[in-house]
Amino acid sequence: MKKQAKDVNELSEEEARKEAERLRDEINYHNYRYYVLDSPVISDAEFDRLMRRLEAIEERFPSLVTSDSPTQRVGAEPAKEFGTVKHTVPMLSLNNAFTEEEVVEFDQRIKRLLNTEREIEYVAEPKMDGLAVELVYEDGVFTRGSTRGDGYTGEDVTQNLRTIKSIPLRLVTVRGAGGAMSIPKRLEVRGEVYLPIEGFEKVNREREEKGEQLFANPRNAAAGSLRQLDPRVTASRPLDIFCYGIGTVEGISFSTHMEVLEYIKKVGLKVNPLVEMVHGVKGILAYHEKLERMRESLDYELDGIVAKVNSLALQEKLGVLTRSPRWAIAYKFAPKQETTVVKDIVVGVGRTGALTPVAVLEPVEVGGVTIERATLHNQDEIDRKDVRIGDAVIVQRAGDVIPEVFAVIKDRRTGRERPFKMPEKCPMCGASVERIGAIHYCTGGLSCPAQLKETIRHFTSKRAMDIEGMGEKNVDQFVEQGLIRDVADIYYLKDRKEELLGLERWAEKSVENLLDAIERSKTPTLERLIYALGIRGVGEHLAAVLAKEFGSLESLMQATEERLLSIPEIGPETARSIRDFFKEEHNLKVIAKLEDAGVRFPQKKPTAQKGRLEGKTFLFTGTLSSFSREEAKRLVEAEGGMTASSASRKVDYVVVGESPGSKYEKARELGLKLISEGEFKKMLGLKE
Repeated sequence: MKKQAKDVNELSEEEARKEAERLRDEINYHNYRYYVLDSPVISDAEFDRLMRRLEAIEERFPSLVTSDSPTQRVGAEPAKEFGTVKHTVPMLSLNNAFTEEEVVEFDQRIKRLLNTEREIEYVAEPKMDGLAVELVYEDGVFTRGSTRGDGYTGEDVTQNLRTIKSIPLRLVTVRGAGGAMSIPKRLEVRGEVYLPIEGFEKVNREREEKGEQLFANPRNAAAGSLRQLDPRVTASRPLDIFCYGIGTVEGISFSTHMEVLEYIKKVGLKVNPLVEMVHGVKGILAYHEKLERMRESLDYELDGIVAKVNSLALQEKLGVLTRSPRWAIAYKFAPKQETTVVKDIVVGVGRTGALTPVAVLEPVEVGGVTIERATLHNQDEIDRKDVRIGDAVIVQRAGDVIPEVFAVIKDRRTGRERPFKMPEKCPMCGASVERIGAIHYCTGGLSCPAQLKETIRHFTSKRAMDIEGMGEKNVDQFVEQGLIRDVADIYYLKDRKEELLGLERWAEKSVENLLDAIERSKTPTLERLIYALGIRGVGEHLAAVLAKEFGSLESLMQATEERLLSIPEIGPETARSIRDFFKEEHNLKVIAKLEDAGVRFPQKKPTAQKGRLEGKTFLFTGTLSSFSREEAKRLVEAEGGMTASSASRKVDYVVVGESPGSKYEKARELGLKLISEGEFKKMLGLKE
């Protein structure tokens, strides 16, 4: 006969602690059985009784509540904004294949690089149409979750990911014949958050009843749900996840990708049951065909399959390109297509001056999204497809995402269709247009309004010079009023304060705030400065590579094309783009003008020398008196260090300012090294 449980009010704190621990383990196990194995061993009613008992104990003894308790999936207050998280191992995107020939080429390339004729063993996986995330577990406890972002830095969505029931807050300790499975000190897991089709339809029905705008498709719904500032909204959406790989792992090793998937499934993470081991290119193609047939019967959206070399040693030998691994490929399904009419072809001008032709279409719904415009890429593409204004065309979402004109239905031509040619003059500024390769460029440089506005927005963005107050409307206003004619003019706005005060929406306080933000931005790290210049082909990652390689802007400006090509991550087109940028007289004038305005051109330590803070991670809490939080982070980065946004065991130093918050308490609990602002300045070689 089962013993009657003691009333919660009669429990001692020690009894409550032991029972709470037991209940958490039991509930985590049953969550694992239900959400990962899809094989529950108790009824919903029994599960609910366990949860209610744990909730009652934690309510009676609040000090016993732990961050990984199943009761804490929704407990955080709404956030004001998302923080950022740097991935310790980049979350690279995959190269895409759209035809069998491209998959065959991929397999042949793998064999060539490995110098083998033997069939390659691959792991084939469904390619989910969702949002890529990273989950970080420290000593088995879920501590951080982030979006993929640009592959190097993502958004901190930890609280929202905690609401997804198929994500364990603590890894399951599986006991087998050999004893308990070891839990690594740190485990970074990559996965795809998605919204099942049934859940998507339910969410849209609810939004329709409330008179809210409907989500276009499950992917948009999943992304929108995960990026809610209020975790309670995320919790109300039936999000799910499939995990497909790992980043950094400490305390355990693997020899194959399939071993990785089997392990993360055993410790409680959900892996797609359709994953298979296949042999050679024939195995990849057969798997693709099989899943494309199954596609419509699944309760989630797929847009293709992924094939990965199974051996981790071979993966390492094959290596990675700048943005994608050589050892994996995504083989997309045939995209959804519809027929419509090209009403016009217009030309857009981008930040780098590239002219892009865009088809203006009769609105048509493709894959749940209404398409009114579709890219035509360039003149060569228009000529190849023979697209004319007035043509009936087939449009598709390339990779189920980007709208493009797939083909012209020439049988429906009437003779009134008009061919299109790229203009000889820029539609924005009237400057001459020159062709470089397949792309047409405006030669107006920073004098072109389209380029100038986009260049300023890029230059002042958070990851570049980080000037708060330079939003889209303000930039438009400054350019249209003639206050800014190039990015260096930003640093001379202090001399035009009266003119700023005369503008609509600007008062003394807002002008002062802007000028203060501009002044603070004068000390960027070298990589931020290079990125801010907006050189074609140079993103954040490559800017960091260039900063490490050359150590100063002056050295980079003098680099030859041959020197640039000696860097593994730079190809001929990017090398030429960098060289051309620094040969352009107008750009050199702007750079000189920036220096004259007091913008600091930092000298970075040569690669062979270590910065003062090399390899150390810093966390800031409270208000610093000598510099802003962002300035402090830049100083750390400039000296080879890293910064964290929350307390964890990977933090080496916690810099404590005035009125420290909850991070300070957490840091003390973890026994982290606490230092004052003065001690931090000494580490940087600065005077107190």
